[in-house]
Amino acid sequence: MVLHLDNAISPQINCTDCGNCCKSLMVLISDDEAGNLSAHLGQPREKFDKEYLEKGSGGLMIMNRMPCPFLSDKKCSVYEHRFAGCKEFPALHLPGFKNRLFTTFMHYERCPIIFNVVERLKDEMSFEREIEK
Repeated sequence: MVLHLDNAISPQINCTDCGNCCKSLMVLISDDEAGNLSAHLGQPREKFDKEYLEKGSGGLMIMNRMPCPFLSDKKCSVYEHRFAGCKEFPALHLPGFKNRLFTTFMHYERCPIIFNVVERLKDEMSFEREIEK
């Protein structure tokens, strides 16, 4: 049902009118992804890492600041080279939706796609809503 709703709603939303995910989303970055983007930017990897990445234990990496430094006028300035987590967001098309409910609701107010899919899902599931007075 979520996939069906996502397929119906996503085409109606222009993400470049929003950019909220790029203002608040923390995605894991692989070593290969960091290498690809640093090469695209023509930066030595060491400089790229120092300027853009926060490294954690076990080799985990995320962007070191928000909004994403590659966000420009609500658009990704490195769109063709963006990270897998950015490409997948809001991930409603992926299997295991029930396993990602916490993340989905974290972004409920930020992402118009998530908001609209969840609201339609409530209707489809006959969710009982509180009546506003």
